[in-house]
Amino acid sequence: MFGRKSLKNEMSILYNQLEKLNKKIQSNNIHELIYILGNKKEIMKRNFIAGIFRGVGIGIGVTLITAILIIILNRIVALNIPIIGKYISDIVDVVEKSR
Repeated sequence: MFGRKSLKNEMSILYNQLEKLNKKIQSNNIHELIYILGNKKEIMKRNFIAGIFRGVGIGIGVTLITAILIIILNRIVALNIPIIGKYISDIVDVVEKSR
């Protein structure tokens, strides 16, 4: 039914396809992903570290944005705009008293 040449040809094609697949797996570091997904301790360790860095980043970001807003509000108060200046000065006073 199958000749030796056709079987060798099919085996050669299969071998070439496996080689291409192996190169793609190695180039995309899929083997590391498979290791990580199979290891529960590794997943927990990476997620814990990522959570710590996200928390620190959020804390720093909120602090910087609040500081910038206070500086902007202080400059608006310095312009002595009649209606807006009074409300902003009250907000700035409340924020500075809470420090």
